[in-house]
Amino acid sequence: MATRHEEIAEDLRRAIDRGDYTVGSLLPAETELAAHYGVSRGTVRQAVAALTAEGLIGSRQGARRVILAGCRGQSFTELCSFAQWAHAMGREASGHVMSSAYRPATPEDCARLQLPPGTAVLHILRLRGLDGERVLLERTVYADWIAPAVERIEPECPSVAQRLYEDEGLVFAYGEHLIDAVAADTQDAELLGVRRTSPLLRVRRVTTTREGRPVEWSDDRYRSDAVSFRVQHTTGNNALARNTGPALS
Repeated sequence: MATRHEEIAEDLRRAIDRGDYTVGSLLPAETELAAHYGVSRGTVRQAVAALTAEGLIGSRQGARRVILAGCRGQSFTELCSFAQWAHAMGREASGHVMSSAYRPATPEDCARLQLPPGTAVLHILRLRGLDGERVLLERTVYADWIAPAVERIEPECPSVAQRLYEDEGLVFAYGEHLIDAVAADTQDAELLGVRRTSPLLRVRRVTTTREGRPVEWSDDRYRSDAVSFRVQHTTGNNALARNTGPALS
């Protein structure tokens, strides 16, 4: 059972996500929150500390806290699937396979997945939803050795990563992501319900096993009004790299 401060933290997360508190606005004072929830200021401080640790609000000693980010931010400080991230945020993820086909690996597929030329790889176009709202198109290429296991997963499965772990013992251990912006093409616009040329947030990623064996590479396109990304870092630990070119190294 959740403690009172955990319940308050979750309520505040949902309020931020709904837009009750927008980025840059001030969180109510501790005394106001304590009165609203019928708890002590110490309990409120615990709830606020949890949101501060998550990067949702600023940590200003002796001052009202500033909202820094909304809950629909996906952090890259840990590797997790779309469905795992949604579940952690208290959201419901969905997925639907729009198309699935084997094709000979292109030079790009071979380079990303470390496969010999001509290898048959599995291409899947999957539409992802968040709380019933279309937010993401995944164009994923699976290596030949894992493709049959992916094919056996039902088209509506919300988490392919979780099913591969349950069925095959496969753990996605390392991921490299390149983030940029692209304009929605005709297919993107139709499936995501946006206008053609609307801005989309694109994430190109390669995921491998613990042994470094590539499992998949994907071109993921998010509606920019639905999902954002957050990278948290300190002077001693900064995993964010700024690149000038479009290529994924």
